[in-house]
Amino acid sequence: MTKKQKIKSSKPEWASSGKGFATQVLDGVSDSTLKKKTKDTNKTKKITTDDFVNGVIVDNRTVLAQAITLIESNSPKHIEKAQEVLGKILHNTGKSIRIGITGAPGVGKSTFIESFGTYLCSQGHKVAVLAIDPSSSRSRGSILGDKTRMENLSRNPNAFIRPSPSGGTLGGVTRKTRESIMLCEAAGFDIIIVETIGVGQSEITVRSMVDFYLLLILPGGGDELQGIKKGAVELADAIAINKADGDNIKSANLTKEQYKQAVHYLLPATEGWESQVFTCSGLTGLGIEQLWNMINDFEKKIKKSGVFDLRRREQTLDWVYAMVEESLKNRFYNNSKVEKKRIEIDKKLLEGKITPTNAVNELMKGYFRNK
Repeated sequence: MTKKQKIKSSKPEWASSGKGFATQVLDGVSDSTLKKKTKDTNKTKKITTDDFVNGVIVDNRTVLAQAITLIESNSPKHIEKAQEVLGKILHNTGKSIRIGITGAPGVGKSTFIESFGTYLCSQGHKVAVLAIDPSSSRSRGSILGDKTRMENLSRNPNAFIRPSPSGGTLGGVTRKTRESIMLCEAAGFDIIIVETIGVGQSEITVRSMVDFYLLLILPGGGDELQGIKKGAVELADAIAINKADGDNIKSANLTKEQYKQAVHYLLPATEGWESQVFTCSGLTGLGIEQLWNMINDFEKKIKKSGVFDLRRREQTLDWVYAMVEESLKNRFYNNSKVEKKRIEIDKKLLEGKITPTNAVNELMKGYFRNK
């Protein structure tokens, strides 16, 4: 309201006509103005494909987050729109170094990544962290919430952290992680870190989408080497003995030597590169700069040999056929005839009237009979 506008007032309708009544009521906003304001306020602009593309390319964090949410959706309408967005930003992707970090729960992945990411940002890099959390069996949402555990890094203007629920997918890695990587690369992030929950098949799944793979280990190897998953060690380009601080230093150095001997007898995870073993601490920053120098050497060496580009091409093909398998599985389980047949098959199985192999054959026959 401007100074020139005069405020009108009057007695309330229920007041008596006597002069002794002092209460006055200010005139309110007219109905037409109120309706117009409410209408404008509630109107939400629909985000177009070009809005997503332009927002991602200029690194609008709100739009980037919305774009990742879009590609994580299983709605057919959203999937179609997401693919349109990805098609238009495709030429801006593939220019980052992709780093996978895994390790058993409690090894200190989040603390280490925060320390590592902060260091990279201080060196002028833009870092995106895609942290894959275990999913709640009820809500399907993230349980751990990595963004809250990387508070300092999340405030850094050169960092972007996206915690995503695993959704129960293979290896605890979301089906759309690769597409999230593409979006972050289009937004100008030159370093992408993918953190796994460190259980099940997550190591294998993440290995198929990153360039450099780091395995974090706790100090105190000893007998632990006898029971460690050989597969996880075979996949790693580097093994870091984390929490090498305080009273753990001696134990961490001993564990490092034990793993050096173990790695010596394994085939290298990347052709032409000898897997490295070192100590580090996400708390003190020990080994952080050493790791980054190691990754730079790794990148130069395998790019020169052609292994880098070869791996990227193989990963693209693996990605395509993994999606083919997933698409076929979804079509099978969503087939109406199969859904109906499963009720009968399940009953037979539980009653011991059919073997699992014959149950599979009946389901497959029912599916292909309708094709």
